[in-house]
Amino acid sequence: MLAPTSPNPSLPAGLNLLPVVGKCLEGPAFHRYVAALQRALTESIPPDHTDVLHLQHLTFGGTPALIRALPEHPRIALVHGTDLLFAETHHDQHKVLTESVRLADAIVVPTPAMADRLLRIAPTADRTKIVHIPWGIPDRLLAHPPHGSTRPPGSPFRLLYAGRLTPEKGAENMLLALTAIPGVELSIAAPQGQFRTLTRAVRQSGVKIRYLGWLRRPQLWRTFTEHDLLVVPSTTLEAMGLVALEAQACGLPVLYQPVPGLADTLAASGTATDFTRPAAVARDVDRLRTTPGLLAALRHAGRSNAARYPLSATAKALTELGHRIS
Repeated sequence: MLAPTSPNPSLPAGLNLLPVVGKCLEGPAFHRYVAALQRALTESIPPDHTDVLHLQHLTFGGTPALIRALPEHPRIALVHGTDLLFAETHHDQHKVLTESVRLADAIVVPTPAMADRLLRIAPTADRTKIVHIPWGIPDRLLAHPPHGSTRPPGSPFRLLYAGRLTPEKGAENMLLALTAIPGVELSIAAPQGQFRTLTRAVRQSGVKIRYLGWLRRPQLWRTFTEHDLLVVPSTTLEAMGLVALEAQACGLPVLYQPVPGLADTLAASGTATDFTRPAAVARDVDRLRTTPGLLAALRHAGRSNAARYPLSATAKALTELGHRIS
């Protein structure tokens, strides 16, 4: 997942890459991968230099490998949406999640909806371990968002999709819904390989689309200012919806599917719609671009909502939690 793009990548001070191959999800190969990760971690991390383990997933290989490499250290598990999705569809990942929940000293969820979903998957989990700490967006973005660009009158209404294009993200629903809306342009910022999988759906939709590539965060923030609306058509759940919050911090209103997690984070600061119903999306987009003052009101509400989630507050809460369990 984090393969370097050059033979000798430049890394921040204190970070190293582990040359462990074989990442996978199921079967004997998965267990061999976890064992290889454990050996690499044991050789690389001095136990006496570590206070608390931050387990950045309840599933996948890193969490069981880290627990086995440092078995005596207190553990904070941080729940991400992919953990729950993969635990529901892969037997070995469900086992890893159940064991990680049992062994964690604290389980951090970014939204109440994530706690509800976790407890449905692992009903025997100790509820007293669950702590609600929202994820955050960079303080520097909140303090100094990029300046908005001016566009000539009569320009097309520009929509932006930014993120992965895996099935649960709802891109095909989005394209089908936008087919019925004249006078809009859609920009897509996503990994190139995933964008290629949409070629047929893009062609069939007839929507005017610009592919922007897979943007680094500062590029994405500038891109927000060049559009009128961010669309978030996720079909299943979102842990938090950080891209939507970053868009709001940059003054870009959000049109979203009110799935668990995202509905908690955005609520009335964005516009909820149903991307599975093209008529509903057409109605909401038309209302947003024609109602005087509506987009301006959403920009104001979005900035106020994003300001509730500074990354420094997340760091402070996690640090305090680490002190409590260590």
